[in-house]
Amino acid sequence: MKGSGNIGVDAVRQGQWTHWKPMWLCGSNMMSKTIGILGFGRVGFGVARRLKPFGVKEIIYNDIRPHEFAKDIATFVSFDEILEKSDIICICCALTSLTKGLFNQSTFKKMKRKPVLINTSRGGIVQLDDLHSALTSGQISAAGLDVTEPEPLPSDHPLVSLPNCVILPHMGTNTNEARKSMSINTAKNILAVLDLTDSD
Repeated sequence: MKGSGNIGVDAVRQGQWTHWKPMWLCGSNMMSKTIGILGFGRVGFGVARRLKPFGVKEIIYNDIRPHEFAKDIATFVSFDEILEKSDIICICCALTSLTKGLFNQSTFKKMKRKPVLINTSRGGIVQLDDLHSALTSGQISAAGLDVTEPEPLPSDHPLVSLPNCVILPHMGTNTNEARKSMSINTAKNILAVLDLTDSD
């Protein structure tokens, strides 16, 4: 959401909030947007389920195959259609030999004009140098990255200073509740390996 709409926190901190300006920091709402999700496992489906109440125009997805459980919330399309139609692209797929470096200069050229790119999966799926070029040229309007390659990303990396790129330190699960749940599931799975109980 920060990628698609200008959040004025930095502007306030930097003393830029002076008087009312009708178009200052205007972003874009979600209702007119087509959301493309690459990878529709638990994470991808969870993203779609959370986006539905925002009244987005359409949710489309690409995965190894169409999923029956997805039919009421999203439409299966080809990878090229994801690129051509999406206003916001969410990368939720696994890092494999097929997806490594998948988002690169060639991929960006196929995208709809000025989309937002969000990667919460694995940093190796996006070529960061090519992403930097796409962001500075205006080919992509904004990017939100919870993952990068390498991690941590050096503080002097060119992407860090871009105002249209939001980078988080791989903290997508950073809530107390998530950490508790992860700990419990880890303990259950260790016990399952020891044949003491069933794994989740």
